[in-house]
Amino acid sequence: MTIRVLLADDQALIRAGFKMIIDAEPGMQVVAEAADGREAIEQARALRADVVLMDIRMPVLDGLEATRRISADDALAGVRVLVVTTFEDDDNVVLALQAGASGFVGKNVAPADLLAAIRVVAAGEALLSPAATRALVGRFLTSLPAQPAATSAALDVLTDREREIFVLVAHGLSNEEIAARLFLSPLTAKTHVNRAMAKLRVRDRAQLVVLAYQSGLVSPGDRLSAG
Repeated sequence: MTIRVLLADDQALIRAGFKMIIDAEPGMQVVAEAADGREAIEQARALRADVVLMDIRMPVLDGLEATRRISADDALAGVRVLVVTTFEDDDNVVLALQAGASGFVGKNVAPADLLAAIRVVAAGEALLSPAATRALVGRFLTSLPAQPAATSAALDVLTDREREIFVLVAHGLSNEEIAARLFLSPLTAKTHVNRAMAKLRVRDRAQLVVLAYQSGLVSPGDRLSAG
C-alpha cells in the first residue's frame, strides 16, 4: 500500500526537496502541496492523505492551528501530522504535539530518517523515542493550560495493567522494551497500548505522552525504577 503524503510548507524549495526524496521511495507518493495552513487543511480534507508533513511557521494559518483543526476533525481521523521544524528544541514542538501531531523531525533531517519517520507515523506510532523529545515534553507541558480531559479521573477507565503500561509509554519505552520489562510478548504490550489509546480517545502514542503529563500521572524529572 502506498503512503500518501501532503507537504505543507511556505518555502517552495523545501517542498521540492522533500518531494524529490519521497517520490523516489517505493511505496510513497506526494499527492499534494500546500503553502499555508489553511490550504493544508483543505488539501487534507479533499485528498485524505496518510501523512501531512507540516511546517510550523506559515502564513494565513500557522502549522499549529492547522494541526489542531486536522486532529479535531473526525472525518480526518486517519490523517497523521508529522511536524517539520527548523529548531527541534522550540517550545512550538510541544505545542504541536499537544495540538495532535504524531511527532517531529528537523528540516535538516537525513533522507533515510525522513522516510523512516513517515513510515512510523503512517503506521499509527509516534516519533517520540529520542530522549531529547521526552525531556522537551516534560519541560514545557506542565506550563501549558490543562485540557478538560486531562484529569486524573479521566484515567479511571484504565485497568491497573493499562495504567502501568501508560506510564512506561510516557517515559518513551517502545512496545519491545515494555514487553521485556513486564515479561510480556510485544504483541500483548501493543494490545494494552492500543486499548489505553481507545479508552482515553487519543490518536496515538504521542497523545498518550501528552495526556500523561497533563494529568499529572508523570512529572518532569520522574525516573523509572530498575526493571
